[in-house]
Amino acid sequence: MLFYPATITLSNRTLDFVARLIRRHRAAIGSRWRRFTPGRQALLVLAHLRNGDTYQRLASGFGIGLATVHRYIREVVDLLSAVAPSLEQAVARLTESFSNYALLDGTVIRVDRVRHQKPYYCMKTRHHGVTLQVLTDPYGRLAWVSDGLPGSVYDLTAARHHGVLDTCRDAGLTLLADRGYIGAGDGTITPYRFWKKELGPSYKAANNAHAAIRCRVERAMATLKNWRVLTRVRASPEQVTHYARAIHVLEQQTRS
Repeated sequence: MLFYPATITLSNRTLDFVARLIRRHRAAIGSRWRRFTPGRQALLVLAHLRNGDTYQRLASGFGIGLATVHRYIREVVDLLSAVAPSLEQAVARLTESFSNYALLDGTVIRVDRVRHQKPYYCMKTRHHGVTLQVLTDPYGRLAWVSDGLPGSVYDLTAARHHGVLDTCRDAGLTLLADRGYIGAGDGTITPYRFWKKELGPSYKAANNAHAAIRCRVERAMATLKNWRVLTRVRASPEQVTHYARAIHVLEQQTRS
């Protein structure tokens, strides 16, 4: 078997943050001894999230068993996911920052085939996946990541399911979204659409202005998918939610 060195494109600050979280958790549960120190366990988890390294590769590289790798990763991912902001907290922070609008979009995270395949098959992307709703500030920085829903669920249906539209409307926060949210009602601005005829110059100008602002939400999508574990999730579809929220927390730590 061949071995090679690898790097993780993250700072020591991120490693220290995760290690402190693990250390507090071990003290809280009264864990007396572990084979890995908190720093070593944090490095293992970051290698999985950032580089997308499989359990088998991590087990070989760190010299531990597959079950231990699985247990260590799930433990830390759940810890990170638990401190991710809720929708209400995210909307409150956006309104407190004097922003009168936010950006909303959805993305489909690819997963392996599951037993009940049909609900998870997305016709738009032509593969099985889990759909996530993402809310960002006007600059495209992540503010909130939703629970995962089967890939066949449309963006507007998912937004209504999570209560994003009503929560933002009640807070006086205007949403900018793409054509997938047409019909969302008051408080959500979507592009004009045309059917069998061209739009007039004023409508085209409005769509161009809308696209120039809304394109910043792609920054949030790139932020999520820059963590290779979301390239194709080989765990249970329910784990996509925990992965995405853990990544959100780590990105917030990087910005702070």
